[in-house]
Formats: sequence, C-alpha cells, structure tokens
Amino acid sequence: MIDQLIAQKSIELQEWFLKNNKKLSVAESCTGGNLSASIVENAGSSEYFMGGITSYSNECKRDVLGVKQSTLDQYGAVSKETAVEMAQGVLKLLDTDYAVSTTGIIGPSGGSAEKPVGTVWIAACSRKNTITFLLQEGDEGRHNNCIKAVLMALELLKQVMEKD
Repeated sequence: MIDQLIAQKSIELQEWFLKNNKKLSVAESCTGGNLSASIVENAGSSEYFMGGITSYSNECKRDVLGVKQSTLDQYGAVSKETAVEMAQGVLKLLDTDYAVSTTGIIGPSGGSAEKPVGTVWIAACSRKNTITFLLQEGDEGRHNNCIKAVLMALELLKQVMEKD
C-alpha cells in the first residue's frame, strides 16, 4: 500500500516538474538512496531530476553538502538544522529549483532517549522557501521506517512547491 502511495506521489511530482520546467535534487542520509530511487523509477525523470547525494557520514554532510561543523556539533546529524543545511546545500551544489533532504535514525539501533529509532528530520526547499517536518513513527523496522520517510519527503516537497 505505501509503495503504491510513493509511486503515485512520484508520478504527480514528475508531471508538475515537467510542466513547470523545474529541476530537483535530493540529499539523503537515512534513506540511503531510496528517495532518489523512487524518483528515477519513472521514465522521463532525467528531464528534471539532476541527482542526489547520499551523505551517510557527517564528513560527507560537511565536506560535500556544506553543513556547518558547528551545526553538527550543536544539534547533531539528526536535527532540523542539519536537514535544512543539507537541502539548501544540494540545491546550491546541483543548481536546482527545489531540493529535499532526509536525516534520521532508521534502526534497529542508534536511537537514544532524545532521538529514538524512527526519528527522521526532513527538509524541502526552493530558492524562496524552506519547510521541515519531524517524522517520529517509532521503531517499525528498518524498511518500514525508511519507506515512511521517503513518502513524507515526497509530500513535503509537494508542500514547498505549493507554497511557492
């Protein structure tokens, strides 16, 4: 069921991007390429999807996406601030109109009392607006946590597009 929702949302977004001649990029951490895969599943995605960075390590977040070391030190990799800097970094790096990012704790380990397994920060941005969402579904298993984050990332992307 959730896979069908992801496919449907991905097709809707593709139609919008193609109609409006806009470009998209993604920065993923916890979703590990699954967000990009949901986008490129559709033929024609190369017309608007410029690429994605899977920045699993803090070093990649910092050195490739431009996340400030001070942000990582103060808020951690799983934070609203890091998600925003990841999205804005890939938007700039790949020179796109829109970007979306994911950073979180998919599980089964790695959680804490403050940031339990299933905690995912998502940011979507354009050149004008940035919106964020904290997904906290609990530990529903690594696969389920990941695909729920992908679905929410696509939804948040739609919301920032509507806001523009």
